[in-house]
Amino acid sequence: METLWSRYGASERQEVELVGYNRSVFDPSAFERPIECPMPDEPFVRTWEGYVAEAERVGVEACLRTRLVQLRFPIAVGMSAQAAYVAAVRRGAGLDDRTADGVEFVDPHALRLFIHPTAAGRVPVIVAGAREDFVSLVLALTRRNELEPVPDSMGACIVAGYNNWDRVFELRRRWEASSPHDRSEATWSAAFAEIVPRKERYQDRFIILSSGAYSGVGAAEMGLPEEAWRRMSLAIRLEHECAHYFTRQALGAMRNSILDELIADFAGIVAAAGRYRADWFLRFLGLESHACCRPDGRIHNYRGDPPLSDGAFAVLQAVVRRAAEQLAEFHAATPPASSPVTEVARMIVTLAYVGLEGVASDDAQARLAQARTLASRVVRQWTPVFAD
Repeated sequence: METLWSRYGASERQEVELVGYNRSVFDPSAFERPIECPMPDEPFVRTWEGYVAEAERVGVEACLRTRLVQLRFPIAVGMSAQAAYVAAVRRGAGLDDRTADGVEFVDPHALRLFIHPTAAGRVPVIVAGAREDFVSLVLALTRRNELEPVPDSMGACIVAGYNNWDRVFELRRRWEASSPHDRSEATWSAAFAEIVPRKERYQDRFIILSSGAYSGVGAAEMGLPEEAWRRMSLAIRLEHECAHYFTRQALGAMRNSILDELIADFAGIVAAAGRYRADWFLRFLGLESHACCRPDGRIHNYRGDPPLSDGAFAVLQAVVRRAAEQLAEFHAATPPASSPVTEVARMIVTLAYVGLEGVASDDAQARLAQARTLASRVVRQWTPVFAD
């Protein structure tokens, strides 16, 4: 029986690879239960509101260096194995001695920190003005301060499950205030052991962004002035990551796959351009030419683990091109929404439900329309009720 993959030239072995690669990880029940949009903030947002206020007084660099322990250590080979680093990151110990010799920023005054509203609730965002500073933040906060390569096409990331020792210290201060008669380390350790399973009390999620051209695509390639493309790049990058945040919160998963990138770039492109541009998406991936895939294209970052074979990867590229074209056709025919945030959330749910194969299929328009109707029932715009 002919399938989408075989139609695009996949052998039986390649089809097995591609079916496995495209298997949905989204929670099926998420497409059935209501999603109030925007969703409530996660608990850590209140703490980061304090960081934003502090940054306005002392500067972003000083604030972050005080609050995020990894920034008190330099980026260096073998740093994650050093005793002082292990003590600080795993136990929050020895931080009073770490006042210098931390991450060096090229342009610390260009660092920005703010709380951004999304369909999944507000989320903290750190923006680096210099590419080198973005790389330093990524290495410190996601790579254990180790000196590792960061692809030029990478300009953003979500830091998830971040153990925020600042929040832990605050928990301890509150515990001490409520337990004046026994503040021993042993008693605190027992109290903290009860806190550990409740990760929402000390783990954070936040976004790190660079300010450069999106996906490493220059303004000239986009036919735009430098400053205009820089602003649009930041808008795409921000909403791209917010889309990932929404799939994690509302649909139970976010992963390093081409479907997730189709979804996230849709949100980013619509935010920056006002409509979905398939040509932009394909250029960002390195698929602007139907004859080949650009060697430095972002699509290489989403080849899978284990990576797809060359033959299967070539088939995936053809299917992605088709999916982008079908999505552009569908979005062009979709009426403007009264609430852009809610509409993007509904489109994210739509695309997650249909999947890459569905978006690239011959009956994609019907599938997308049906899924969009389902999404309009699932994603509900939250309306506050005020008492008289």
